[in-house]
Amino acid sequence: MVREIDSRDLQARIAAGEVIHLLDIRTQGELAAGILPEAKHLPMHLIPLRMHEFPAEGEVVLYCRSGARSHHACAYLMQRGVRNVVNLRGGIVGWAGSGLPVEQRLAG
Repeated sequence: MVREIDSRDLQARIAAGEVIHLLDIRTQGELAAGILPEAKHLPMHLIPLRMHEFPAEGEVVLYCRSGARSHHACAYLMQRGVRNVVNLRGGIVGWAGSGLPVEQRLAG
C-alpha cells in the first residue's frame, strides 16, 4: 500500500526540520508551471534507471501534477524494495491550492 501525505502535513514536517527529499516526477515541459521549493526534478520515465540514487535516509516524497502518476511511481518503487517513498496527495495542484509556495526555475 502506498503511503501518502497531504500538503499541509508535508509543509509542517519540512518546517520542523525533518529529513525529507522532494522529487518532482513531471515532464520538463510541466516545470514551467513551477516546482516546490527544494525539490529535485527526475522525470517519471527515468526512475527505473536512477532509482539506485534515491537516498536511504529520510523520506522521499514524490509528486506530479495531481498525485496520480506519483502514486504509481511510488507503487513501482515499493515493488522493487524502495520503502521510504511517499506520495504527495493532490500533487503540486493541491500544494498550490493550499496556498503553499511554488517557485519558478530556469530550465536546465
